[in-house]
Amino acid sequence: MRILSYNIRKAVGLDGRRNPERVLSVIADSGADVVILQEADKRLGARPAAIPKRLIDLESDYDVVDVATTDLSLGWHGNAVLVKAGVTVLATERLNLPGLEPRGAVRVTVDAPATGRVDLIGAHLGLLRRWRRRQLAAIRSHVEPHHRQTTIIAGDFNEWSVSGGFEPLGRDFMVMSPGRSFHASYPVAPLDRFAHGSGLSLTDCGVIRTSEARRASDHLPVWAEFASAPERADAQDK
Repeated sequence: MRILSYNIRKAVGLDGRRNPERVLSVIADSGADVVILQEADKRLGARPAAIPKRLIDLESDYDVVDVATTDLSLGWHGNAVLVKAGVTVLATERLNLPGLEPRGAVRVTVDAPATGRVDLIGAHLGLLRRWRRRQLAAIRSHVEPHHRQTTIIAGDFNEWSVSGGFEPLGRDFMVMSPGRSFHASYPVAPLDRFAHGSGLSLTDCGVIRTSEARRASDHLPVWAEFASAPERADAQDK
């Protein structure tokens, strides 16, 4: 299962233009089965979607997972999830996170051929490390111990350090970065990452650096491919 994580900056590109079609084009070219977005809604007023749902229906092969609290928004606290046919959504949940500013995460439980049942958590963590640590601790606490092996956390972790700041996840999750994703014009920081449990194997990952991706947002999209870990697959076969 290929997962794309993408901070789309409300579909405003480096040219200052809001262009949802351009963002959708980058997403379509990624080949992702699941897309986890950050800053998918505008911040003011009723938080309308940065990419209209009707446009997604007409111009893409993705369905919007229902995690929003209004018909206008694409997600919750800017976190949205899109899935392709073949990925079955089993459950959704909105997770409250602590912070100086309102923050939240979304959890979407899916079933896919390559992985089986997986919990996907999309998050956009805060700018201050002490709050990011509290947010990661809150995310970990929301995941039941027997589900942590098959959970993937994806999003804009906002962490500039290569290894620091992830201690609250403990030994339950392996944190990995596909590469430098910010700033899109000159990537110097691996802000966009994945963390996964031991029941899943990372088979490949990368950063999309096409000319269109370098214009569409201030973040480059990152992707990772996961399969069921061998020991988990053996257990499922028995």
